[in-house]
Formats: sequence, C-alpha cells, structure tokens
Amino acid sequence: MSGILDGKRILVTGVLTEASIAFHTAKVAQEQGAEVILTAFPRPTLTERIAKKLPKPAKVIELDVTDTGHLDRLAGLVKDELGSLDGVVHSIGFAPQDALGGNFLNAPFESVATAMHVSAFSLKSLAMACKPLMTNGGSIVGLTFDAQFAWPQYDWMGPAKAALEATSRYLARDLGGDDIRCNLISAGPLGSMAAKSIPGFTDLADVWNHRSPLEWDMGDPEPAGRGIVALLSDFFPKTTGEIIHVDGGVHMMGA
Repeated sequence: MSGILDGKRILVTGVLTEASIAFHTAKVAQEQGAEVILTAFPRPTLTERIAKKLPKPAKVIELDVTDTGHLDRLAGLVKDELGSLDGVVHSIGFAPQDALGGNFLNAPFESVATAMHVSAFSLKSLAMACKPLMTNGGSIVGLTFDAQFAWPQYDWMGPAKAALEATSRYLARDLGGDDIRCNLISAGPLGSMAAKSIPGFTDLADVWNHRSPLEWDMGDPEPAGRGIVALLSDFFPKTTGEIIHVDGGVHMMGA
C-alpha cells in the first residue's frame, strides 16, 4: 500500500518522549512512506533512544535553534543523510519557569526574550536553515496552542505562541514564491514533557473535560501527529498561512 508521504523526506524537531506530538508525527510519517530525520536538544542521546521505538531507524542531529553555528551546519548534515527535504516540522517551545504559572506581571524581560526566541523566532530560523534543501518546494508545519485566549498559568507562552502564529503567516507570504507552504496545527492539551513543565497545567487542561464536543484524550498525541502529516502531504497543495485546530472542537465553543 502506498502512503500519502511516499518518497518524501521530512525533518522532525522536538522528539523527547513517546508522549510527544513530534514522536507520533515521525511515526505516522514513516508509516505513510516518508524518510525521516530527527533533531534534538539538549540531549541527543535521549532522542536516539526514543527513535529506536519508531517503525524504522532515524538519524538524530543535535540542533539548538538559538545557536547560529548549529543552524549554519544543519543543511549540510541533512544533505549528507537525505539529499534534500520536502517537509519540516517545528515542535519547539520553551519559557523559563518565572515566565509561567501566574507570574505574568512580574516576569523579567530576559525570560520573555528567551521564550520568544526559542518558541517563535526559531520557526523563521529553522525555515531558513532548511530552505536550501527545499529546492522543489515543500511544507513547513509548526505547533501552537490557541493564542486567541489568555489561558490560566500559560502566561508568557501565550504571547510567544501569538508571535509564532504571526511568524508562520509572514513565512507563508515570503516563501510562497518558492512553493513552500507554512502552516500550524493548534493542538489541545496533552500530557507531554513540555506541558508538564507548566505549573498548574492540569487547571488549564480541565477546560477540555467540560468544553470539548469530541472526547479529548490528553494521553493520545496521535491525532495531532496525523494532522501534521496531512499538512506535510500533497493533499493541501494550496493551503498556507493556516492554523488547523486538532483540539476536539474547543476553539469554536462560545462562552
């Protein structure tokens, strides 16, 4: 049976545990016929262990998206392994603890700047690092958490995600001439390592127990992974600058 990513070469960032959306994206992408390469930071050895649980072997490259040296060498390392790229998955986000958990009014700019750099500007950095390998166009897909709302405990990750969403639109505008699409998946809350690092995350996630039209399982990242794979495929050839919600429908529920 052929898959929707047959023959495609995909770079996936952010595989930290089996509970991550990135892991399930890589898994579904391989099942759909793609060759996958992973990036990891700060512990590539951890990602290498997790990668062994994928259906097929996947090379792991160390990548700190705030390090220009890492970004500059990325295309060469990926080219040696895959030759070219058809898709890139941005599954990267971080905010220091003092920018989360109810400290919005007191968070120092240094912490906010870190959140913006790692969580939003890095989408542009990663796109430009990979662009030389996307000579036949392709698809960039990132992950957001609906930035329309001021979520409890989420604090400066909210503005960082709003910046990510705007960055995706501007990338879609400026990369369209190279036939490169840029879209985001807005996923509901999941019990990932990133989520668990947010103080009071269970209070935020509890919204889904009461508001989601479709039953939402915080322990199942695969629906989000499937959404990413769909956007990586050729089934959305003229969709760019879009945010697709994979959140059980909470985004459209009124007050």
